[in-house]
Amino acid sequence: MKPLYQYFFRGLITFLPVALTVYVLYLFIVWVESAAMWLIRPFIGDFYLPGLGIVLGAALIMGLGFLISQPVTARLLSWIELPFTNLPVVKSIYSSLKSFADYFSPHKQEAQQQVVVLRMPGNEMAIVGLVTRQSMEGLPPELAALEHVAVYLPMGYMIGGYTVFVPRSWTTPIDMSVEEAMRSSLLAWMSSNRSPETGPRSGP
Repeated sequence: MKPLYQYFFRGLITFLPVALTVYVLYLFIVWVESAAMWLIRPFIGDFYLPGLGIVLGAALIMGLGFLISQPVTARLLSWIELPFTNLPVVKSIYSSLKSFADYFSPHKQEAQQQVVVLRMPGNEMAIVGLVTRQSMEGLPPELAALEHVAVYLPMGYMIGGYTVFVPRSWTTPIDMSVEEAMRSSLLAWMSSNRSPETGPRSGP
């Protein structure tokens, strides 16, 4: 019975990520199709071509990106953002989400999006983090006077983490993208490879 039990869970672990990914993509595609067709239905009537909603949705997003890149539209967006950046509770949520999204945006300098290993002198423990601020300039005087960098330490299995201010000498850049580091941290750096010595035994 033990081999059957192992086969079942190995199959389940293989199937679930694929099934959930496909399901989430399906929900997203259905939502985009419905929203896009709702917008263009008054212009095209009953005409429908599968995938038309997705194409139009992608075109609208690209058009929005182009408009936001223009100085005049950027100023207009800052006015639209006023309610979100001034209401007490909404301000905290919106600012946090926007800052987090901006960190991963392509226009950021590569040096700012840096994955590092954090080691405290005299301590063998190492932590992987993301450099979010290369300089303390612009922060309160107590922090601005420090020759530190800000390092975000993501937590596994949940959205959250800690930001620490440490001397630059404590950090060592590693050859890993921000996306890879976040994905590995979310899964607690679990390895999918098992060596023969450490793998589960089938015997008693």
